[in-house]
Amino acid sequence: MKTIGYAAHSADSPLAPLSFERRELRANDIAIEILYCGVCHSDLHVARNDWGGSSYPVVPGHEIVGRVIEVGSAVTKFKVGENVAVGCMVDSCQECDECHNDHEQYCRNGFTLTYGSPDRITGDMTQGGYSKHLVVREEFVLRIPENLDLALAAPLLCAGIT
Repeated sequence: MKTIGYAAHSADSPLAPLSFERRELRANDIAIEILYCGVCHSDLHVARNDWGGSSYPVVPGHEIVGRVIEVGSAVTKFKVGENVAVGCMVDSCQECDECHNDHEQYCRNGFTLTYGSPDRITGDMTQGGYSKHLVVREEFVLRIPENLDLALAAPLLCAGIT
């Protein structure tokens, strides 16, 4: 899926538009039209390579709120049109003991961050929520209550929770 985002192209450049392709949906994936994305200081650290290891271009953003626009053939928890949210992770093996105990951040086969992380299958670098669309594994998507204002929900995915 073609999309557009705002990316840091180097540690000292301002964010600028970037056209790129989101990966094809796998059976357990959800495609989301991003409606809102919070700004976390971690996004700034990665954009500026403050922690080292940033890979450019990088589209930051891990406080994501949007609407489901497509689901993979094996998706059971979500349907097109629902309001959803995504935090700092988009994938893990879902097979190891840590994943089975809801500790995906300790996945023995490696987890995949929302941005700046190699995709578990293709190895392509993930790009975050400062974009129009996102593709994410079903297990890393959260349903947003209908009575919650979507514009206010995005920061809950990171700073609001901590």
